[in-house]
Amino acid sequence: MIYRFFEGLGAYFLFLADVFRRPEHWREYYRSFLREVDLLGFSSIALVCFISLFMGAVVLIQTAMNLDNPFLADSYIAIAVREAIVLEFAPTIVSLILAGKVGSNIASTLGTMRVTEQMDALRVMGINPASYLVLPKIAACLLFNPILVIFGMLLGLVGGYLAGDLLNLVNTEVYLSGYFMEFFPHYVSYSLIKTFVFAFIIATVSAFFGYKVEGGAVEVGKASTKSVVAMSFTIILFNYILTDIIL
Repeated sequence: MIYRFFEGLGAYFLFLADVFRRPEHWREYYRSFLREVDLLGFSSIALVCFISLFMGAVVLIQTAMNLDNPFLADSYIAIAVREAIVLEFAPTIVSLILAGKVGSNIASTLGTMRVTEQMDALRVMGINPASYLVLPKIAACLLFNPILVIFGMLLGLVGGYLAGDLLNLVNTEVYLSGYFMEFFPHYVSYSLIKTFVFAFIIATVSAFFGYKVEGGAVEVGKASTKSVVAMSFTIILFNYILTDIIL
């Protein structure tokens, strides 16, 4: 099993070397990049906003219930909710959601192109399929995933505030002031650094599994499933590593 792991890791790095070769036609890559931004980025905004809004509300309810103390100001509940959303929920949970939505899309798309021999047709035309098909996806994820995570942070905080107001769990004025107390901008930087790493993982790991598909439609489905599992495991692993290094 260890041998297979290192064999797969070596194949992954060889795949990346093929992806980052000098593009043949920059204009075509730019057009492909714009298509990927629309497909992988804009289509995910509604999902991220919806989940972030309600997860922020859930975090507020659980925090308020566990910190139900008359001697504890509601501003401290706000600080706890803010740190949970900014440090962990937005960068990690949103990235796991995008791994399922965006990553599976990338893996299945490339896998379908592989089994239908469209990649072979690109190679016959003198185009490097790994670079042409994968590089715009990586660029789109690196551009748009941080934007989605920022949306997640903002909507999560809004969801917490609305839940506290509608359910009358906190004094909303005191709670809102807590969002701005003892705020460390480094926490946002830390979250965005994690997001860039996670975006690269989502784009490259899913593309690797899709690009290496052999067989037919059944293998494409298996590759898509394996890619989501591999991305989730890798994101959790790097979440620990980056937290240990940066914080």
